[in-house]
Amino acid sequence: MTLAKYNPKKLVIYSRDEMKQWEMAKKFGDDERVRFFIGDVRDRERLYRALDGVDYVVHAAATKIVPTAEYNPFECVKTNVMGAMNLIDACIDKGIKRCVALSTDKASSPVNLYGATKLCSDKLFIAGNSYAGGKNTRFAIVRYGNVMGSRGSVIPFFIDQAKTGKLTITDDRMTRFMITLEQGVELVWHAFNDMEGGEIYVKKIPSMKLVDIARAVSETAKQEIMGIRPGEKLHEQMIGAEDALYTYEYKEHFKILPQIHEWNKDLRRIKDGKAVSEVFSYSSDNNTEWMSIDELKKWIEINGDKVGRT
Repeated sequence: MTLAKYNPKKLVIYSRDEMKQWEMAKKFGDDERVRFFIGDVRDRERLYRALDGVDYVVHAAATKIVPTAEYNPFECVKTNVMGAMNLIDACIDKGIKRCVALSTDKASSPVNLYGATKLCSDKLFIAGNSYAGGKNTRFAIVRYGNVMGSRGSVIPFFIDQAKTGKLTITDDRMTRFMITLEQGVELVWHAFNDMEGGEIYVKKIPSMKLVDIARAVSETAKQEIMGIRPGEKLHEQMIGAEDALYTYEYKEHFKILPQIHEWNKDLRRIKDGKAVSEVFSYSSDNNTEWMSIDELKKWIEINGDKVGRT
């Protein structure tokens, strides 16, 4: 994403990661529209200051490493749940027009604490539209897994491991969704333009077997099966069967409508969507679109210098 493409009057970067802000400042520091705030979503007063004069908010803050959350549950809840509550209050009180919160596949039928806190966060942002009362602030959610090549994704992990000649695979049946940074940004932008409040947007993206991701990184490295880690799923799930009654399909995405206040029957939210089957689910193993090894190889060749930075 470039500033020129979206052309904001002001862009506020709010995070507690001073090193990431330092790197961004070197890239955008000469642009007077960009401001950097060191702060935490746990800090309500700092949030209120950072949101002064802001119209649109993208909420991406989270404690998201599954083992870290399992061994530090209080800290995970403070950031993912209490932080969400702080942001919702701040957005309403500061008159924010639209807020889009980033969710995760792990919030669908969660089996670990990270997923459970993100499901709670999703519910909070949905309810925030009712909590806002007569105010015009609206909240929506976009849901996807790890972005390809990001610091939390498996691709940079495999690239580092390949130097040792061995790649560790948790289970050879495992599948994962594949989404690029550009696709993630486009989904957020679509949510801003489309939302009435309370929707969960899920991008249609390809799947890939973990063993094929490993082969795309290195055809010569030996693959070693390690076993599934605590809290890990064989397959990523974006939409569970329990949400099928409230889910609509569109050309490039799905949309889960909120159950509260019968908003799932609101034609303004449904628009031109088509209701999915009552037994529908969207997971990385039942996907109709798959990324090939050659396609991922090509992506790595083009984006290799960016892998692991985001």
